[in-house]
Amino acid sequence: MPQSSVKRFVHSIMYTISIILTLCLLSCTTPEAQSSPSNFGLVVHGGAGTILKKNMTQEKEAAYRAKMEEALKKGYEILNNGGSSLDAVEATIHILEDAPLFNAGKGAVFTSEETNELDASIMDGATLNAGAVAGVKHIKNPITAARLVMENSPHVMMSGSGAEEFARQNGVEMVDPDYFRTERRLKQLQRAKEKESSQGAIDAPSEMNNFKFGTVGVAALDKNGNLAAGTSTGGMTNKRYGRIGDSPVIGAGTYADNNTCAVSSTGHGEYFIRSVVAYDIAALMAYKGMSLEEAANHVVNEKLVEREGSGGIIAIDKDGNVAMPFNTPGMYRGFVKSDGKIVVKIYKD
Repeated sequence: MPQSSVKRFVHSIMYTISIILTLCLLSCTTPEAQSSPSNFGLVVHGGAGTILKKNMTQEKEAAYRAKMEEALKKGYEILNNGGSSLDAVEATIHILEDAPLFNAGKGAVFTSEETNELDASIMDGATLNAGAVAGVKHIKNPITAARLVMENSPHVMMSGSGAEEFARQNGVEMVDPDYFRTERRLKQLQRAKEKESSQGAIDAPSEMNNFKFGTVGVAALDKNGNLAAGTSTGGMTNKRYGRIGDSPVIGAGTYADNNTCAVSSTGHGEYFIRSVVAYDIAALMAYKGMSLEEAANHVVNEKLVEREGSGGIIAIDKDGNVAMPFNTPGMYRGFVKSDGKIVVKIYKD
């Protein structure tokens, strides 16, 4: 065989091998192959504030721990079975909204007029779509209404009677306002009014924090690498004028981006809105290369503290790392990862 023919044959073989190797490399580096199904997780909060062991009975503490564990188990079940982070967030928050222990759904705090006004938001880290409702009074599970705003409307936030009409049209369960009423929350309102009557307007951060109880939130990472976060609340005891806090505000109370993390906030909402807390954590990760723990601690324990803002956040990043910093005496919080081990905490460690 002529030497030129041999060279062409060798080149042909080498080219064929290179094509095969390239195809193999491409098949091994697709998003499906890169995803880590074992790296999913869920993190939950039930509110931050003046939560001290000395003020907690054993029965009450056990009730909080049991409900937090129930919520985490529900979210884990969905994620472990391949469900989406959005489904896990919504279902987990349902459990907390239905529990009178927390300031969300049933058991929401009272306004000055002795009514209950509920807010909620949810965000999809895969698409950056989001939905929220604010100031609703008849929606049993506001987090579901928020998700419908995200998925069934061109809008991000709806409020009041308009949000309720949209919810009715989309089949959301509605309830009589008395459903949300609990004697415990009514007594909190009475104490707040008595304190206001004796001291005048309550507007110092430390005092306002005493009337901000139990907002709930969830952040999740599913087996497909998608992040989501949601937050639900009854707002602040004795609030007036249709006041709305951070919980329904995307970027303040809730944020999720598959490139960084998912965050849900709890605390004195005015400060979280001004500081755009949830987004700020994601931005520090994206632009400064901070880890989730570094970014979350910097925002909650440095920037918020400097501005006299009280509260905390829960978050999970795209790699399944969890952060739960807070600058108050306590925060109901917990997480579960792919191993199924549930961790619930209440007080400062």
